[in-house]
Amino acid sequence: MARRLRVGVIGTGAMGADHIRTLHRWVPAARVVAVQDLDVDRAKQLAADVGADVAESADDLIDAGTVDALIIASPDPTHAPLARAAIAAGLPVLCEKPLGTDPQESRSVVDAEVAADRRLVTVGFMRRFDPGYLRLKDAIAAGRVGVPRLVHNVHRNRVGHPSATTEGIVVNSMIHELDVVPWLLDSPIVQIEVTSPVAEGFRDPQLAVLRHANGALSTVEVFIEAAYGYDVRCEVVGTAGTAALVPPAVVTHATGGVAGTEVPADFRPRFADAYRLELGAWANSVLDGSPVGPTAWDGHRATVIAAAGVASLHEGRAVPVPDEPRPSLYG
Repeated sequence: MARRLRVGVIGTGAMGADHIRTLHRWVPAARVVAVQDLDVDRAKQLAADVGADVAESADDLIDAGTVDALIIASPDPTHAPLARAAIAAGLPVLCEKPLGTDPQESRSVVDAEVAADRRLVTVGFMRRFDPGYLRLKDAIAAGRVGVPRLVHNVHRNRVGHPSATTEGIVVNSMIHELDVVPWLLDSPIVQIEVTSPVAEGFRDPQLAVLRHANGALSTVEVFIEAAYGYDVRCEVVGTAGTAALVPPAVVTHATGGVAGTEVPADFRPRFADAYRLELGAWANSVLDGSPVGPTAWDGHRATVIAAAGVASLHEGRAVPVPDEPRPSLYG
């Protein structure tokens, strides 16, 4: 039998639990052998479902020598410290976004990886594995829209997390677009302006205007209390036409005098394929020793852009995105 990757998962909330179930059901190259969470009862239930052990602490899981790789799906402030611990232990890690809560934290992960002279961190920007986004990128690269001039993005949630903050809308939600749009256009963001129609308190929704190095502009609407459901859209407008994401296959209903489609309550139905493909590619890349997917550098740069976006929101002006030389480890 071919070797299977022994995976430890830190964090068994909605994201971690989904990763555990996806690995167990859809990724034959890996098996979850250990989980850890401060909610021990929840961790025990998930562990029992997949035949894994429960570690007493994150440090115990990392240092036990019983896992080959690690998934970090714990709360945001733990991401950078746990990623650095995984690097120190020589463990490949898939870390959920954001890589750090600020640029200093995310840069510390980059610096640790550069010091180790080995790429060990993949950041969970799963949209890069989504079939729709991949086809959209192919259409742009093939010149089907001509020269891209505008990209319009919509990112709506039915309801925000109870801990959601004004700044977190940028750092935790908009950060997906801050990663995927430069990837789509193959052009970095050099300026960001974020505003909101809500002047005080919890400032939701928010609208960002991004300027890219190639001159293109992108808009990003994020509305995490949109009430009706989870909705993500992207349209690229070019000199020869447009290309846009359309919803995956859905079932239409006509009942009670209303005809239409159901809108999912959260991200999982929309991006189920993306997560499955992301986890499969990551597991196989660890076994092969050939890293794939968004790097620690990608995660850091998204955090840098998000920090500039938060500054823009508070200062009421467009903010340049600081430039940094890319370490040679990242090509």
